Order: sequence, then structure tokens, then C-alpha cells
Amino acid sequence: MPRPTRAQRAAIARRRADAVELRLAGADPLTVGRKLAADPIINSDRIAYPLGYGHELYTKGRPAPDDETLIRSVNRDVTQALEHRITGSQAAVEELRALEDARLDRMFLVAYRKAVKDGDLPAIDRALRIMERRARLLGLDQPAKTEVTGQDGGPIELTADATGHELAALIALTDPAVVRDGE
Repeated sequence: MPRPTRAQRAAIARRRADAVELRLAGADPLTVGRKLAADPIINSDRIAYPLGYGHELYTKGRPAPDDETLIRSVNRDVTQALEHRITGSQAAVEELRALEDARLDRMFLVAYRKAVKDGDLPAIDRALRIMERRARLLGLDQPAKTEVTGQDGGPIELTADATGHELAALIALTDPAVVRDGE
């Protein structure tokens, strides 16, 4: 099968975007399939949707796809469209991360020079803060390991009648944001 032309790829992308929008609006896959079908006989608007579902059959004069095929096609389109959106979002995040890293480089250079040259304590503090921010941005810091043990360092014992409050207290022990005095 030959590679789709630019116009065909654009029409397929439009169909996928329309499918996602209809699904987000609450339409079930079969309704979406009929709304975006190429064959006016099954299209709910009685039009030939450009490169709609079953367009290969429609252009050859064959019967329209059955309901199951429409549903599979819609689900495949929605999945591909959402994966494309996620990939695009991840690329945008990486671009922004690189931009922020470059900004931190420029600021760090100023603070570092002043810290090293003059021994300026506020500049040293600023350089350290920039380094901490970069470590968070790039995920350089290792997460703190937390080990929760029971009485005298033994295993935590749970009984079948443990209450929700007791379980929540144990979970809170593993949360690094929870700080307990004396430990």
C-alpha cells in the first residue's frame, strides 16, 4: 500500500482529532464511527466524511464496514491520537527543561564567578541554590530511602482487624514529608 499523501495524512489527522473530541464529549465508539464514516449510507450526517472510516471500501463500491470494525477503527484512532499528543507533550517538556537548564547555566556563571573571586557568602548561597534547582530539574538527586520497621527493629505486624486509622498511620510513616520528633 503506497504511503499516504500530505493531504491524506492531514485528513487522517483531522479524523483522529474529531474522534478524540467526540469521545471526550461522551460519544461511544460506534456513534463516533458512524459520524466519521466515509460511506454516506452509514454516516449519521448522511455525508461522505473525507477519508472517514471505511473509505477504502467506499471508494471501491464495496459495502460499508460492520459495527465491530467501526468500533475497532475508532478505538485505534483515539489511541494513536492520544499517544501522539503524549509524545508531543513530552517533547515540549524536554525542550522547556533544556531551556531552563541553559538559563540556570547563565545565572550560575555569574554567581559562581562572584563566589570564587570575592568569596562573597551571598553569592555562594545563590550558587548552591542554583545547583539545587538544577539537581531537581534534571532529577540528579537520589530519593531518600526510608525503612519502616516494627517494634525493636522487627517486622511490622498487621492483624486482620487493623483499622483504617492504623493503616493510615503506618503509611504516613513512609511519607518523607512527615517529620516525627525524636526520630
